[in-house]
Amino acid sequence: MIAIYIIILLACFVLLARIVDLFFISSLDKISKDLRLSSDAAGATLMAVGSSAPELFVALFAVLKPGNHQAIGIGSIVGSAIFNLLVIIGAAAFVKKAKLTWQPMTRDLLFYTTSVALLVWFIWDGVFTINEATVFLAVYVVYVFAAIYWRKLFPYKDMVSSTPEEDVHGEHNKYTKFIDLPLKFIFPSQKYYYIVFFISIILIAAISFVLVEVAVVSAHILNIPEAIIALTVLAVGTSIPDLFSSVIVAREGRSDMAVSNAIGSNIFDILVGLGLPFLFVMLISGDTISAGGDMVNSSIILFASVIILFLLLLFSRWRVGKFTGIFLIGLYIIYLIWEIVNS
Repeated sequence: MIAIYIIILLACFVLLARIVDLFFISSLDKISKDLRLSSDAAGATLMAVGSSAPELFVALFAVLKPGNHQAIGIGSIVGSAIFNLLVIIGAAAFVKKAKLTWQPMTRDLLFYTTSVALLVWFIWDGVFTINEATVFLAVYVVYVFAAIYWRKLFPYKDMVSSTPEEDVHGEHNKYTKFIDLPLKFIFPSQKYYYIVFFISIILIAAISFVLVEVAVVSAHILNIPEAIIALTVLAVGTSIPDLFSSVIVAREGRSDMAVSNAIGSNIFDILVGLGLPFLFVMLISGDTISAGGDMVNSSIILFASVIILFLLLLFSRWRVGKFTGIFLIGLYIIYLIWEIVNS
């Protein structure tokens, strides 16, 4: 029976990755051009929102599901934040050596450090309140304005792509054409990108609902805490779209956008991915949401990871390459082993 659930999980992860990468991100990229956003602002906001949509819906369905399953929502977001920070930035650094623009990186790291610090503070006492959820959403609103207007305070230029985007996507799609073909029958032409955007949201929500249900059943069958399943399996699976999109834009020579996407996704995950579903549920129920245990430990690890990344970028003078990639991915492997052993 567990083998069937594993197959369902893998199928959901692959479908999420292709829907987000092929349709959702593409539509958001066109929308960002309509809004005339710079590449790093687009990466930190719209692209981050798009690639983080699975985590948002997983958290929403987890807190809505009867039986106190909020550990799945918190765990998937904290776990994916660690994955984004270490593996996605590491993979982007590994595929193409680059010098990052310090101005947007400083902005994103500043807000990300603030977000993680708030997360640790809010769940330290084991409960999450309406006021804390409101603070999360307010900080994200400030971040969006900062992402849009940061260039006026600290001028900098966008990095120019060195590889044609269509060539990279063409190479990538050679290995996924059997999955993409049926999806193309569901979606209209990309020229109707606003319709593509809304269809993507519906499908992502549906698949995320299935993921929560399968994760709960799998945890019970394996007699493993739901938080551990969320911190590892769900976190990695829902972050696959982030990994694909960031590696693609890094290979195109837009490393700033790749890193901003990873960090911006983390900021969105914590502030909106937790804040919005929790606020929604608490307004309805009038009660608080319990948190703590494994979540506190993993949140502290997440906070330590962002400090390590910031120091690494400072010492390397904002240059990333294969060494940076191997180091960050190695840290994630150590974290993963630690979670498995402690489970």
